[in-house]
Amino acid sequence: MNNLSGKHVLVTGAGSGIGRQTAIVFAKEGANLWLVDIDDVGNHKTANLIEAEGGTAHVFTCDVSDADAMAALSEHIHQHIPHLDVLVNNAGIGAAGRFVDTSLQSWKKVLDINLMGVVHGCHFFLPNMVKAAKSDAKAAGHVINISSLAGFFAPPDLPIYSTSKFAVFGLSESLRADVAKYGIGVSTICPGIIDTPIVRKTLLEGEMAEQEGMHDKLASFYKKRNFTPHQVATKIVKAVKRNRGVCPVSPESWFMYYVKRFFPGIVSKVSQMVKPLP
Repeated sequence: MNNLSGKHVLVTGAGSGIGRQTAIVFAKEGANLWLVDIDDVGNHKTANLIEAEGGTAHVFTCDVSDADAMAALSEHIHQHIPHLDVLVNNAGIGAAGRFVDTSLQSWKKVLDINLMGVVHGCHFFLPNMVKAAKSDAKAAGHVINISSLAGFFAPPDLPIYSTSKFAVFGLSESLRADVAKYGIGVSTICPGIIDTPIVRKTLLEGEMAEQEGMHDKLASFYKKRNFTPHQVATKIVKAVKRNRGVCPVSPESWFMYYVKRFFPGIVSKVSQMVKPLP
């Protein structure tokens, strides 16, 4: 899909960070944006940024973890367009803390957003994309699912987050194999240490929750890394254009991806040696 002009692109978690920048980059390519976020203020700000540059953006306040809300969103959008051309399942939440300190409520919340949010996006929008591709090969679209470096490398203080992102990785691989026959692409995006607002909203458990100013420390750590959401967004658009499968983003993500592939035993030892964040 080299030409994105006039294409319909839906981005979840579009109100900030990677989602916002992804929407902006797609808009600059001439795409029509459908912005989804639980943060209405942030989502409208993204729309304003797009429209200020002459782009088109439609704003929807929706919780991706709510199946009924996502079903209603899908029905509404499909009353206006027959299908999406690109679906970007980006909405997510961070979580950190050792397994023994982690509550079941946190497990449910993170998995509902990070995993089921992706499942809901695919469940309610992919069927129309498949239907369109079956009737016209030129209508074949693309699905972007945001996993993470933590989707193939699991540090000891990210049990919930890694579980959710490993699951998204597996789901995406399965989907890619499933819908390839229709010409639909699926890309698994695996960002590394990215300076995004998600850090300040990370669920903290156990000792991490007890440490004063931990969110500020995490934010400072990620900011010093200085790998921006815009850099991730450009890789996402490139993945759509080139129909890439697994896409590590940032040097540390690429490095660990290849180490995991060729030296899995080393990765296990490294995981045990990793110091707690930040």
